[in-house]
Amino acid sequence: MPTTFILPTNVHYALVEAAYRHRGYTGEEAAAGAKFSELTAWHGIKTHNAIKALHLDELFGSKAGGCKPGAEITKIPSKYKAVEKWDANRKLGQATAFAAMDRCMQLADEYGTGIVAVDNAFHYLWGGGYVIDAAKKGYIAYTGCTAALAEVVPFGGKYPTLGTNPHSWAFPTQDEIGFPICIDWATSIVAMGRIQQFIREGKAVPAGWGVDEAGNETTDPNKIKALFPFGAHKGYGLSLIDEILAAYIGGSTPTIRNRWDKVPAGEKGTCCFYFQCTRPDALAVDFVKGRSQKDNVKAVLGDILGHGNEKAILPGQLEANAAALSAKHGGLLFTQAEIEAFKHIADEAGFAFDGASLKSIDV
Repeated sequence: MPTTFILPTNVHYALVEAAYRHRGYTGEEAAAGAKFSELTAWHGIKTHNAIKALHLDELFGSKAGGCKPGAEITKIPSKYKAVEKWDANRKLGQATAFAAMDRCMQLADEYGTGIVAVDNAFHYLWGGGYVIDAAKKGYIAYTGCTAALAEVVPFGGKYPTLGTNPHSWAFPTQDEIGFPICIDWATSIVAMGRIQQFIREGKAVPAGWGVDEAGNETTDPNKIKALFPFGAHKGYGLSLIDEILAAYIGGSTPTIRNRWDKVPAGEKGTCCFYFQCTRPDALAVDFVKGRSQKDNVKAVLGDILGHGNEKAILPGQLEANAAALSAKHGGLLFTQAEIEAFKHIADEAGFAFDGASLKSIDV
């Protein structure tokens, strides 16, 4: 197995915060970027860690005008008490997402459920991080968004007109099974960040993941220009949900999204977010044999994992295992290639970073 390096959380936080501040982000935004990146790394998420976040910002964000450091969210009047509408004004996606999910929890405390719809947003990266955070606080949480670029070919088509458009659900099952169940997936066969990971590691991707510029399938991650939806028509349908929902919120045509050299005057090239939190007790109807709601959830999960299925893995279990590994080693775990990427980030921000001094382990 490749050597894994332990990056202390405080060093990681300071480095990422410095990188965002160097690019002009406010202290609040830089803190949100650092907090979120720590959340991804703690749970073993390689595709949406700080390296991906800052790379997206470089390509489509603060350096391209797609994200505006210091932007303030505008809250649009809504006639529905449990639903809020926000114009993010291209504010950093992680800061916007944390604020929106927090507001959903507040609304759920008052109305049983709460929704925040966000227009004019910059991509928030790993949706699972926000819903896991909410689930640990006792809520059933969901978020979906239109991804940064249209880079997925629709089922039966040949040109990428959809985003990798993720869906993320989490349930507060930590008392029943020890961790929140988190069902989080890009609707493409993999996230584009996974392709970038293969590029960093110098590995070929499996067949069936993506196509080159001419629409021909390739296993060379450097040549992949578009991805297939997962599950053929099923992944296509789920990706389409995010595009249609965004259209109701205010999102424009996906093929110009974040392609700032191709956005016509008066058009939008931004993403849309949808957040929802629900209090579990708001859903309770009736439980047999005197069970509580928690007892009933535990019974259902026990039945699913019974009958010879004891070795089946629940969604969120791998992330929980990665978090336990991070806790065991007292830091965030990265490969040699990732540490080298952090060195480049640190150099850009003028942050003193000595990767050679980090402890290493074999995982």
